[in-house]
Amino acid sequence: MSEKYWVPAIERANSVLKEISQHPDELRLIDLSKKLEINKSSLFSLLNTLEILGWVVKTSSDTYNLGPTLGTFNSMYLSQFNLIQCFYREASKSVSKINEPIQLGVIDNKDVVYLGKVNAKTNVRLVTDPGMRFPAYASAIGKAQMIHFNKEELAKLFSDVDWDKKTIHTTSNLNELYDKVRMAKAKGYSVENEESALGFHCVAAPIYNFEHQIIASVSFSMPTDSWEVKFEAAKDEILNLASRLSRLAGYSGNTTQEGAQ
Repeated sequence: MSEKYWVPAIERANSVLKEISQHPDELRLIDLSKKLEINKSSLFSLLNTLEILGWVVKTSSDTYNLGPTLGTFNSMYLSQFNLIQCFYREASKSVSKINEPIQLGVIDNKDVVYLGKVNAKTNVRLVTDPGMRFPAYASAIGKAQMIHFNKEELAKLFSDVDWDKKTIHTTSNLNELYDKVRMAKAKGYSVENEESALGFHCVAAPIYNFEHQIIASVSFSMPTDSWEVKFEAAKDEILNLASRLSRLAGYSGNTTQEGAQ
């Protein structure tokens, strides 16, 4: 939207709320004034208004926390949030940039369940459709959602799996899976090279919710000739898409840093 219609006071209020959310019970008026470079007189009026409206609360030590009104707004927003609807809207934008199909999936026990798919304007058609299941260990979407699992948790999850090999490249044991999950955690995204089908590759990123929990993941899939040309752009865009969906789900952190923790 044009800056002609920009309201600086709302921008300042947004900056104040963001700082308080990132440093609860730490910042006083003078601290916020220095951090945000807002003079104390203007900031006093702003904080007083936010306090009256219940957007912030002032503690006995003169520091600030977010207030109950924001909690109400958050609950109302999350009650109307629909991940699948948001996926179709946001993924379409990403597909138009890369021109490769994107899928949304969640882990259910040992499998990925696909929830959505946006096709690209190419002749490539994926064999998986919404509602279908696929072994989580053999998919980028699955590995992206396991980045916070330790080896013991992976061992428990896949204790009785037969490690069915879809291709000669499919992950075939716990140690191999753990190594790939650790790599995905370090990078913030996962890749899958011809594990589900020969000649096809995927790059996936996790989606977080307001509780900093992974709730799903999204992935680009493409044939080898496209992968060799588009990987970097697809990786950046899938991270961008996952970040947008995470924000819509109420997440307030950094998805890349989250994965690296």
